[in-house]
Amino acid sequence: MKMPMSYALRLICLFNFFIASYAWSAVAVPPPPPLAAKSWVLMDAATGNVLVDHQGSLRLPPASLTKLMTSHVAALAMQQGRIRETDLVTISEKAWRMGGSKMFVQVGDKVSVKDLLRGIIVQSGNDASVALAEHIAGGEDTFAAMMNQEAKRLGLTDTNFVNATGWPAQNHYSSARDMAKLARAIVIEDPQHYALYAEKEFVWNGIKQPNRNLLLWRDPSVDGLKTGHTEEAGYCLVASAQRNGQRFIAVVFGTASEAARAAETATLLGYGFNFYESKTFYKKGAVLANAPVWKGAARTVKVGLTNDLAVSVPRGTANTLTAQMTLKPQLIAPLKTGEVVGKIEIRQGGKVVQSANVVALENVQQGGFFRRTWDSVRLKF
Repeated sequence: MKMPMSYALRLICLFNFFIASYAWSAVAVPPPPPLAAKSWVLMDAATGNVLVDHQGSLRLPPASLTKLMTSHVAALAMQQGRIRETDLVTISEKAWRMGGSKMFVQVGDKVSVKDLLRGIIVQSGNDASVALAEHIAGGEDTFAAMMNQEAKRLGLTDTNFVNATGWPAQNHYSSARDMAKLARAIVIEDPQHYALYAEKEFVWNGIKQPNRNLLLWRDPSVDGLKTGHTEEAGYCLVASAQRNGQRFIAVVFGTASEAARAAETATLLGYGFNFYESKTFYKKGAVLANAPVWKGAARTVKVGLTNDLAVSVPRGTANTLTAQMTLKPQLIAPLKTGEVVGKIEIRQGGKVVQSANVVALENVQQGGFFRRTWDSVRLKF
């Protein structure tokens, strides 16, 4: 049986289209600037694409950048209902005795989870980190295991934690690339608490401490995330900035001073905003097609994406992009929401620069006996 061309094309569901060109001409992208650091990475937060990578997978001591995972695991625990912001945490002697940067909590103090988060994020308090780890997991060792479980979920292949603070320890390491992935997860998965990373100061026990991220004071587009420093690690920074709806994440490891880490990170962010842009092609849940279904109670199924599909490209080159979607030639009921039914690719000059699975956006039950029988006959021809 020969089907009309339009119907056959819908079965194959293969289409191409050009994205409208921008008014400006393409800008030649110069090489990334050299930085006075051991390792650095620039990531487009919308896509997760790494645009600049200098030894980004090099395993290095992360110092207090570790606390990004500490606060992230705490935020996930709140989302899961295991703890609440208003919970009062009793400060242990171990937490109180921690050296290095401190929130200055005292033994026996009862401090809310929300205030401990501020003490971790703004003041980089080692005491606050241990106290929150003990509250969530019963002990810091168990909490470190939770941190590593989350690192595995996020695909942090060059990261291992043995404590909640970043205190120097054997086998405690991370990388610039992994820290960028973690920062992106924080931005996307916990918007409720992300504003804490932009707070410039926090007062506890009568002591006002400023956020050590100098870029918060210098660049209004910077709204996070965390600094780190030990003698071995040098001065490190994970920063995120958003301008005109576009967000970049910059990570530097091993600079020589507090001023240097801010300057080098600012240089990296400036490079991203000047020479790259992200383009969102499709939004999560948008219906891309009504695809034909065989043997179903419905004749078609709405298909789309589980996440926004965006692409990072050199500024001014979006007119060279094409999108191509291909569905399985035969979608046979039953189909479940979220079931993969095809793929979509974004190409530039014949090269795939981004891809995503296309899924069913609704359930389709099996049809009745006669529908199934009739479609079985049709599929043979």
